[in-house]
Amino acid sequence: QVQLVESGGGLVQPGGSLRLSCTASGIIFRDYAMGWYRQAPGNQRESVAIIGSDSSIHYTDSVKGRFTISRDNAKSTVYLQMNSLKPEDSAVYYCHPFGPNNYWGQGTQVTVSL
Repeated sequence: QVQLVESGGGLVQPGGSLRLSCTASGIIFRDYAMGWYRQAPGNQRESVAIIGSDSSIHYTDSVKGRFTISRDNAKSTVYLQMNSLKPEDSAVYYCHPFGPNNYWGQGTQVTVSL
């Protein structure tokens, strides 16, 4: 049984930082590219950052220079360091093993507001 557990979200002021974590079980973590996705109310879920099994990285344009994705295969965990946060970054953030599967966690809420 695949489980993905996201954590680290919260309320932060604009310009602040958060570090999200996602720990996976039930998959051979090192074999998967892992992605962070987000969904704001009324919006479709969008890709934020993806890190390959070879640690290659892709970011969506809106977060380049502000967010950093990383992984620790020994801990089956993927991270998302988010700096210079903006109100438009507010969303529920999910991690997901990249590919044709339906493995999603419960998500972690990020709210950027004064």
